[in-house]
Amino acid sequence: MTFAIAGFCERTGMLGVVVTTSSICVGSRCPWVRASVGAVSTQNVTLPSLGRAVLDQMESGLGAKAAVREVMKQQDNAEYRQLVAIDRHGEIAQFTGDKTLGTHGVAVGHHCVAGGNLLSDQSVPQAIVSAFVGNPEMHLAGRLITAIESGVDAGGEEGPTRSAALLVAHEHEWPLVDLRVDWDDENPVSRLRGLWTAYEPQMNDYLLRALDPASAPSYGVPGDE
Repeated sequence: MTFAIAGFCERTGMLGVVVTTSSICVGSRCPWVRASVGAVSTQNVTLPSLGRAVLDQMESGLGAKAAVREVMKQQDNAEYRQLVAIDRHGEIAQFTGDKTLGTHGVAVGHHCVAGGNLLSDQSVPQAIVSAFVGNPEMHLAGRLITAIESGVDAGGEEGPTRSAALLVAHEHEWPLVDLRVDWDDENPVSRLRGLWTAYEPQMNDYLLRALDPASAPSYGVPGDE
C-alpha cells in the first residue's frame, strides 16, 4: 500500500522522509523525524508508534540498525510491519516482515533507504534511491520529492495512490518542513510537489517568526500592518 524513502543530507545535517500510499492521511501514521536523531517510515500494516520507538532508541545512542533491531524484537506482530530508517550519521536500516503485502522490496544508497509494498514492480525502490543519490545539491525536501516522483514514474503501487507526506527535520524540535496531501483522486505526489514549490520561498520566514518575531517579516494578511 505504501512506498517511501528516508534520507540524510550530509551538507546540512537535515533528516527527512517522503511517503505515498493508496489510503487516506498517510502523514498521520507513517513518517517520523527528529532533529539530530533520525528519520523513519513505518508502513505496510502500519503501527505508528514504531516510528517514535525507533527514534527514541536512536536518541539513546543506538545506530539505526541496532535501534530497529531492538524495537522489532519486542513486537508481537512484527511479520506485518515494514520500516525504513536512517540516523544522524547516515547509517541506514530496514525491516520487512514475512507478511508484507504483495510485491515488496527495499533499496539502499548513499545516506538513503527506500522501501515499499504492493508495488507494481520490484524496481521501484531502486528508482527512488537512484534519483535521491543523483541530486545531492538540492534542498533535502526537494531531493526527497524528486526521488518519490521517480518511484511513481517507475510504476509506483499496483493501484492508485491517494495521499502523500513530507517531513524534514533540521535544528529544532519542530519539523522544518511538514507538508501533507491527505487525499487526492489524481496524483498526491504532484500536489505535494506543488505545496513544496509554494512553501520553500516562505520557509525561512516562518522559522524567523518562531525564533525572532521582532525581526520577522510581516504576515501579509488582512489587518496586518
